[in-house]
Parts: sequence; structure tokens; C-alpha cells
Amino acid sequence: MTRQAKSDNSKAGLRQFILPDAELTLWSSWLSHAETTVLQTLLSAELAWRQEQIRIYGKTVNIPRQQVWMGEPHCSYQYSGVCFEPQPWHPAIKKLCSKLSGELNQPFNCVLLNLYANGQNHMGWHADNEPELGPTPVIASVSIGASRRFDLQHRQHGHQLQLQLDNGSLLVMAGTCQQYWQHRLPKQSRVLTPRLNLTFRYIAPQQ
Repeated sequence: MTRQAKSDNSKAGLRQFILPDAELTLWSSWLSHAETTVLQTLLSAELAWRQEQIRIYGKTVNIPRQQVWMGEPHCSYQYSGVCFEPQPWHPAIKKLCSKLSGELNQPFNCVLLNLYANGQNHMGWHADNEPELGPTPVIASVSIGASRRFDLQHRQHGHQLQLQLDNGSLLVMAGTCQQYWQHRLPKQSRVLTPRLNLTFRYIAPQQ
């Protein structure tokens, strides 16, 4: 069963979704067009983008996008059998992280940046449920560039939700969302321009 996005909040630019086992909020214009234009130009040119390799069903494959993992020195991240060590903060992203933490009253200390060159670049079904993130992580996803479809699917009931993540939007997934829901960015052959996605997270320092 697929559901289109529905809201319980009529405030312009803000939508909160009533879902089982998840807290989901979408700001359609969290960043202005001017801000996203500057960030897209800056980050596309200045970051050390890499097409990582991961292991899936025992095979090593190239992921269909480019990535950068960035954050505080202790924020190592294990994903699909690969350990990612954080790059130092880029000043523009550090500033964005501070803005996000202040407005959401939520600490963030690392970010995964994905660069999707066009609609052929994608990400399959998954959840951000790595142990480093804790049982109820807050994932704040900022979209820059091309508008892309974003799907969520409940692990047990199979219910699906489709969202459109536009340039400058902010999607926050919280509560038990990562325990009960998976999400993906599907292929869209008609999308010809790039999209940057920044997903901010928090990893507690080891005691």
C-alpha cells in the first residue's frame, strides 16, 4: 500500500506526518535558493568526493553515487563491512550543522554527503540503524539541487510513503523510524541534473 504525503500541520513550508512507529517532519524551503546555489557550487568543487566500494552478498561493488563522510575525529562509521573515517569539517558544512543543531535543539557531530550526478544514481532500501547512532537516532536530511522522489516503507506492515524532496528542503526522521521503517532514493531517468544530500547525525564519544 503506497500513500502520498499527508500532513497534520497547515503551516506553510512545514509538514508533520502521522505515521506508526516514526516521527517525520519536512520543511520544504529550509534553505533559500540563494543559499543552495552557493552551497552546491562550493561543495561540488571543494570536497574530496569518492565512489566508495561496499560488500553486498559477498561481492564488492561500486556504489551508484559519490560520497564524503565528515565530522568530529571520533565519528568512525561502519557501513556494509566498510569502516569510514571522517574528513575534517568544511567551514560551510560546519556552519550549516550549527544552524541545524540550534533550530532543532538537537546535537549533530557528523554528516554523510551523497552526490547523485543524475537520476540514474540512486540508493536502495536501507535504514540508518548502525549501532554507532544509538536506538532512536535523529537523522536530518538536507537536499540541494535536483528534486528527487524519496520512499519510505514499514518493515512489518509494508505501508509505503512517497515524498518529493525539493531543493532546500529539510527532512527529519526521528523516534523509532530507523527501527521500523526503511527508505530509498529510487532511479528517475528523467532527472538529468545533480543532487547533493547531507544527512546529519550524532555519534556519542566513547567513554
